[in-house]
Amino acid sequence: MRTMKAAVFVEPGRIALEERPIPDIGPLDALVRVTTTTICGTDIHILKGEYPVRKGLVVGHEPVGVIEKLGSAVEGYREGQRVIAGAITPSGHSYASLDGCHAQCGAGTRHGFKPLGGWRFGNTIDGCQAEYVRVPDAMVNLAPVPDGLSDEQVLMCPDIMSTGFAGAESGRVRLGDTVAVFAQGPIGLCATAGARLRGATTIIGIESVPGRMAMARRLGADHVVDFRQVDPVEEILRLTEGRGVDVAIEALGTQQTFEACLRVLRPGGVLSSLGVYSTDLKLPLGPFAAGLGDHTIVTTLCPGGKERMRRLMNVVAAGRIDLGPLVTHRFKLDEIEAAYDLFGHQRDGVLKVAITP
Repeated sequence: MRTMKAAVFVEPGRIALEERPIPDIGPLDALVRVTTTTICGTDIHILKGEYPVRKGLVVGHEPVGVIEKLGSAVEGYREGQRVIAGAITPSGHSYASLDGCHAQCGAGTRHGFKPLGGWRFGNTIDGCQAEYVRVPDAMVNLAPVPDGLSDEQVLMCPDIMSTGFAGAESGRVRLGDTVAVFAQGPIGLCATAGARLRGATTIIGIESVPGRMAMARRLGADHVVDFRQVDPVEEILRLTEGRGVDVAIEALGTQQTFEACLRVLRPGGVLSSLGVYSTDLKLPLGPFAAGLGDHTIVTTLCPGGKERMRRLMNVVAAGRIDLGPLVTHRFKLDEIEAAYDLFGHQRDGVLKVAITP
């Protein structure tokens, strides 16, 4: 039996490199040799036991690679082709997928909808922090990488670029809008960039880490509020002359930041939530205007599928955005445990890591 190296969830607090069988594939699948992947904040939630997955699961959901083998029914691709697959891998045929809700794909369920059902890599099936990964429903999920784009240029497309941009899209950012983005980690930075691409003319980032504050300005923030120095709500209201923002994007997943988004939102504005929450949320009565403020609160899970990936890579290829600088550290797969230690503890100014064979 041929084996491969893979990062495996052992138990809360421990992800370890192990030898695993190279995956078998079915007629609609593809086997992809992973050439570059990364670690996501959600992987840290898994490591800490804050998001439950089964013990022994191969983790990771952001693959860039080369097609090693195609299932017998897969058409339109060739072995040796460079591809990416989104963190969300919908079936393409469930009721949810056909309704455009790829992330909530419930293939095999009675009604065809399942919360988070489209997130399979590193959640319900083996993921991408390995030498090989099985990509299900390959014709729905494999997107060829355009010639001239490097692995690192497209590495953000499967998840953080798709998620961050979706925060601006779901928030219905319009030309001339004022937008606040709470937290400038990788997702928040992409939300900042997405808001700029959609035409926001005043973008306010909230952050305290100097490197992230500088990156926020580089990607489109007009103001960056250091929440350790000033009250961010008061400062945003000052910057907007008391009006508030049209769109507030929550990119951290805490009660404090969610509530702050409501407090800076103008009546009729949109709170676009991207955070992964670990506890129940409470709505403050005043900012919620007793439910009568015409606010919209929308949540978003990373959009996936090959068309989403194609569009994101077009944005990169056209030079509209360069997320390469988000890769601050590089590791070999053999060093994955050290990479988790660095990324999980947010040392040395880390934003994203690149993991290669």
